[in-house]
Amino acid sequence: MSILTVKNISHGFGDRAIFEDVSFRLLKGEHVGLIGANGEGKSTFMNIITDKLMPDDGQVIWSNNVRVGYMDQHTVLDKGQSIRDVMRSAFQYLFDAEIEMNELYGKMGDCTPEELEKMLERTAVIQDMLDHNGFYVIDAKVEEVAKGLGLLDVGLDKDVTDLSGGQRTKILLGKLLLENPDILLLDEPTNYLDEEHIEWLKRYLQNYENAFILISHDIPFLNSVINLIYHVENRKLTRYVGDYYEFQRIYEANKKQLEAAYERQQAEIAKLEDFVARNKARVATTGMARSRQKKLDKMDRIELAAEKPKPEFYFKQARTSGKLIFETKDLVIGYNEPLSKPLNLYLERGQKVALVGANGLGKSTLLKSLLGILKPLSGEVELGEYQHIGYFEQEIKEANYNSCIEEVWTAFPSYTQYEIRSALAKCGLTTKQIESKVCVLSGGEQAKVRLCKILNTESNILILDEPTNHLDVDAKDELKRALQEYKGTILLVSHEPEFYRDVATEIWNCEEWTTKIV
Repeated sequence: MSILTVKNISHGFGDRAIFEDVSFRLLKGEHVGLIGANGEGKSTFMNIITDKLMPDDGQVIWSNNVRVGYMDQHTVLDKGQSIRDVMRSAFQYLFDAEIEMNELYGKMGDCTPEELEKMLERTAVIQDMLDHNGFYVIDAKVEEVAKGLGLLDVGLDKDVTDLSGGQRTKILLGKLLLENPDILLLDEPTNYLDEEHIEWLKRYLQNYENAFILISHDIPFLNSVINLIYHVENRKLTRYVGDYYEFQRIYEANKKQLEAAYERQQAEIAKLEDFVARNKARVATTGMARSRQKKLDKMDRIELAAEKPKPEFYFKQARTSGKLIFETKDLVIGYNEPLSKPLNLYLERGQKVALVGANGLGKSTLLKSLLGILKPLSGEVELGEYQHIGYFEQEIKEANYNSCIEEVWTAFPSYTQYEIRSALAKCGLTTKQIESKVCVLSGGEQAKVRLCKILNTESNILILDEPTNHLDVDAKDELKRALQEYKGTILLVSHEPEFYRDVATEIWNCEEWTTKIV
């Protein structure tokens, strides 16, 4: 049975077409991976099917009484709400039903026998719904999901506005999973999860009986939970049965077949055009020339999709730094309260360190304290000499209304426009993306603009806070290669072992020095 049917939708922004005549069907229980390069329209598709965007043409048809759960990372959590409050709100419809049932019981003393019979029927229906949906074990369900996502240790009574961005995302994900909708829509849910909780989510989705659509660039995670792939490319949506590697195999085979057919057709076209050009003027052969021309006119010409620009990352190297990068003496990091025990850390030139551990332990706070962006609660940081730092911040919250060209030109005013465009193109951005405002780009495209500025600045130290969040597979692979070749020092926060294990020479586990319970 089809839960969702998308018929012939087309959509674009300005003169940039995102989808053309796209159709899609989701059946009960299907686990779909929605994949494609940054900027192809994956999140736009999610927004269209959830009515956040109206397509220019076409229809989105949901089956009756389908409950849809969409993880929207921009949801605002109100001050004064605890983690428990937000997660229990997944069952608000059951709490409302209980209130209705109790009100009916209160009215039963003052009603006619006919009214009493109707009230008893209604309360029986409500009671059955409460029992069937586990109303009396809600707190146990909340604690189970909170534990799986690492929120139990934070404290379920903690105010949501006191939490990190990653922890708030976990709460929204937890609430969504507790709602147990008929279809889950997940847009890069692993971006703010650490390894342990990615494993928990993987097991949860593997056992999820209902349908879901998942956008993820984390291929091992994607492969472990999906049974169908929909690939977004060149304004089309193509269905493949199987996992990501099966999609790759079929996609490459189809691409080679199309290229071979294209070459054969081009050879035939050239031959026919040559014959027409040589024979159309001669009376004896003009009929044959016309016949060949008709064949040319009727020919259904094969078109190859324009090759997408592949990212090429090469970090510009500054002069060698001093041997000491930093040394901390009894450094305690945090905001209002300590996030760490006193830290005595030492990093020297040439080390490549991955900072790992659960969210909310202070990894980003440590980076900001080392950079002098945040003042430590106590202790000190000694920095070495001749340091040229490239810093990639995890999230930029403010909307950026500069065009990509203006954004990079501000950082490099001596560059010509050609050099700016060339630098952005090398990061895998198309001409239309380069000319767009930063705020209308996808998360992956914005990350490429920010990387562009670091790549073109001479550095001998890279401090990177979750640089792979939102990046597509090609960009992620290219960034890994560039970091492996980098001659300077690297301090990297990442939750993707497949990425950081090939880059880091050492791994520092923040769970060993946190004041939090993990």
